[in-house]
Amino acid sequence: MLSLLDSPPRLCSGLSRREVLTIGALGLGGLALPDLLRAESTGGIHSTKKAIIMIYMCGAPPHQDMYDLKMEAPAEIRGEFQPIESNVPGIRICEHLPRLARIMDKLVPIRSVVGSPNGSHDSFICYTGRSFMQQPPGGWPSVGATLSKLLGSRDPGTPPFVGLAPVTGHPPYGSPGHPGFLGASHSAFRPNGEGRADLKLNGIPVERLQDRKQLLSSFDTIRRNVENSGKLAGYDAFTQQALGVLTSSRLAEALDVSREDPRVRERYGKGDAKNYGDGAPRNLEHFLMARRLVEAGARCVTLNFGRWDFHSNNFSEFKNTHGPLFDQGLSALVEDLHERGLSDEVSVVAWGEFGRTPIINKDAGRDHWPQVGGALLAGGGLRTGQVIGATDRLGGEAVDRPVHFGEVLATLYHQLGINPNKTTVRDFAGRPQYLVDRHQPMRELI
Repeated sequence: MLSLLDSPPRLCSGLSRREVLTIGALGLGGLALPDLLRAESTGGIHSTKKAIIMIYMCGAPPHQDMYDLKMEAPAEIRGEFQPIESNVPGIRICEHLPRLARIMDKLVPIRSVVGSPNGSHDSFICYTGRSFMQQPPGGWPSVGATLSKLLGSRDPGTPPFVGLAPVTGHPPYGSPGHPGFLGASHSAFRPNGEGRADLKLNGIPVERLQDRKQLLSSFDTIRRNVENSGKLAGYDAFTQQALGVLTSSRLAEALDVSREDPRVRERYGKGDAKNYGDGAPRNLEHFLMARRLVEAGARCVTLNFGRWDFHSNNFSEFKNTHGPLFDQGLSALVEDLHERGLSDEVSVVAWGEFGRTPIINKDAGRDHWPQVGGALLAGGGLRTGQVIGATDRLGGEAVDRPVHFGEVLATLYHQLGINPNKTTVRDFAGRPQYLVDRHQPMRELI
């Protein structure tokens, strides 16, 4: 197998070590290796395991039936669920989330998330913290693409940005977050999508990868797709990322959850690998896969889970199809990160694009409500075991500490050692663009 960083002055591929370092740097978001190390040092990232796992709850879950139950509200608003005590005195959440209640000291429910632009289903606000209106040419990049650009992967065998999102009937439900003006080279690698097909070796045995020319010729699929899309600027980065992936077993091993301790796999469970309607699957193995991917070197893993658009049968849908699975998968992930010593390294956020209406409709459902929603945070060295924000007695408006999506993303950047208000990335016109719209990291959490 080709070793990218071997010490001999000339590698068997005919490339010098210096040339190989340059090649490897292209796969790290355009930063040379010394630049990357310098950026991490400047940003205070002394551990190389800093990463984000984002669970996008497709279709927007009912905030008032999960972390913000309104027991004093009229019956047509209150709903049928009861609150239960958590392991933090004074914090009560839904009775159908008992595992999360038991680890509330490791969590932060935010009951006042605002900033959703409207009531349309779009994951964009979760991935960028911005509205999709008035974007610069190319569009705003997602947090995963931005981390790919700024930090790259910790290991050339693992893409920096991985999206565990399948193709869905409603395209935004299957989005892992777009690269925007950062370009295709910072797109998410999607092991459930076209990414895996792109990386086929077309029958070339791995031993022949020592010949770089043969390796490059095996990337016909990538080359053709890039040329057809007119995104030649991203070709080198694509190629170098593929080089790292193909010459390392890191990614394949991370995706293979059968290598995990059976007791750990049992804790996570399996869920259901089939798409739920036009949404994502409720695949609990993706939670485990996300942990394995950040351990392998990914900087951001996005995970699309279920379809929470409960316009009818909100309560039976929650307790019979989504709530208990989400409870198991997320609690297993958070506990696992703590047990592996990653609770200060890996930030976790679970949320949807908006909340649900206070009034229960005639079909026992809740409709779209962009005024306020909820989120759950964990890990990342955050100050957990507290609730942030509050809504009014009907759960319809934020009345205490409204938290914009952008503030949450600013906090996640901060915990990776990146100052979101001083760090910029350049758009298509070469203009420096800040990572968030003047939002500050949340002082309650850091």
